[in-house]
Amino acid sequence: MRILILGADGYLGWPTVMHLTAKGHDVVAVDNYLRRKLFDEVGVEPLFKVARIDERCAIWESVSGFRVPFFIGDLAEWEFVQKIFGEFKPDAIVHYAEQPSAPYSMLNRQAATLTLRNNLLVTANVIFAVREFCPDAHIVKLGTMGEYGTPDIDIEEGWLDVEHKGRRHKFLYPRQAGSLYHTTKIMDTDLLWFYVRTWELKVTDLMQGPVYGIFTDENENDDRLLPFLNYDEIFGTVLNRFVVQAVAGFPLTVFGKGGQTRGYLNIKDTLNCVELSLGSPAGKGELRIFNQFTETFSVNDLAAKVKETGKNLGLDVAIDHVENPRLEAEDHYYNPRHTGLIELGLKPHYLDEPTLIQMMEFACKHKDNIKRDAIYQKVTWA
Repeated sequence: MRILILGADGYLGWPTVMHLTAKGHDVVAVDNYLRRKLFDEVGVEPLFKVARIDERCAIWESVSGFRVPFFIGDLAEWEFVQKIFGEFKPDAIVHYAEQPSAPYSMLNRQAATLTLRNNLLVTANVIFAVREFCPDAHIVKLGTMGEYGTPDIDIEEGWLDVEHKGRRHKFLYPRQAGSLYHTTKIMDTDLLWFYVRTWELKVTDLMQGPVYGIFTDENENDDRLLPFLNYDEIFGTVLNRFVVQAVAGFPLTVFGKGGQTRGYLNIKDTLNCVELSLGSPAGKGELRIFNQFTETFSVNDLAAKVKETGKNLGLDVAIDHVENPRLEAEDHYYNPRHTGLIELGLKPHYLDEPTLIQMMEFACKHKDNIKRDAIYQKVTWA
């Protein structure tokens, strides 16, 4: 297929570029380096230096033979979107091109405004471009399990059958996000659902849980091809943060009681889920929703796993329960369904000790780069 990957410089975007080209697809990468600009804005940086996308594309071509054209520009600007879609006319679009951080979205009015403008305008422009240039293309959109919140009933896979006063109807599952970032993801889903009904688009919305890890089949033997590994509170996902904290001798920062439970997945499974969705696309006029995770853990569960693995590596890992800066339930019911991708053929990579050892040993190699004052900045929702 001819596939546009939007947000191709990011934590998930770049591994997806390599994975899909290695599978034989014709890929074009698009980004505007927003994530890097936000790193500079808030004074954080990844654990190791990551080359820009032009350099990474050149490295990937030299080691794999696959050439990836790339475009640098803002997908919130319609003229740039017209150029990309008009020249390439994709069969499918993988849409990662959003401000990806819940803590960043809660920093202040400026951060909130940027999050709203970027995330909603980019999604709208993608929709309009598909309508104008490639109406049969399949949009694969990265949503988030955070859209659902923590309801006191089972979380179905995107949809809920409701019986009311003797009548039945199928609705999008009620959603109650815990941050502005997650709220923009809800708005994305609503935009897509409206235009699926109006213009009969083909859309798969992947409600993804927090991702951990950096190693994939394409980069395990070449550190130059690794994605960002953020360990700070604003852009780092929780398990990645805990691994680096353990190596740095910084107590694992468990927010509140640590009972917050979510669905997690290895970065390799993110790539496989996207590939499976592309290979079996949604139908015309269908908004297909998959809950994209493989296991559920509480924050306490993850901290305990990191502590035990660290002990086996000779690290003295402490756990510190800090005041929760977020507005979230810490004791709650959580039972989300996630069968759709398994039925398509997903073979999960579960969180085991060898995976944690690999992550910790890698973090140890870059221990001198860790900036302790960036780990916990107390970004508060209030």
